[in-house]
Amino acid sequence: QVQLVEAGGGLVQAGGSLRLSCAASGRTFFSNAMGWFRQAPGKEREFVAAISQSGGVTRYADSVKGRFTISRDNAKNTVYLQMNSLKPEDTAEYYCAAGAKQTGGDPAMYDYWGQGTQVTVSS
Repeated sequence: QVQLVEAGGGLVQAGGSLRLSCAASGRTFFSNAMGWFRQAPGKEREFVAAISQSGGVTRYADSVKGRFTISRDNAKNTVYLQMNSLKPEDTAEYYCAAGAKQTGGDPAMYDYWGQGTQVTVSS
């Protein structure tokens, strides 16, 4: 069984930064791609970023390119999302996902999900 626990969300002013982390348990962490998604109230869950098992391949949504960076530390079973130059439209619940065979933006590719961490960006 895989468990994912997100942390690092909070309230920040526009232009600020936050670093999300996702601690994973279970062997699948080492063998699969990981991703971050977000969901704002009244909207569908959307892709934010994904990273391959080795960390050598990353993908980003156009809306966060150049501002967000995904990384992983396999020794610590943790994936990170560094978020800079935050905007009010980045406000959402952020979810970590695991279990995909390749990096991708389709939620259906991922087998495991965390409970989410709230990010609120004030203007």
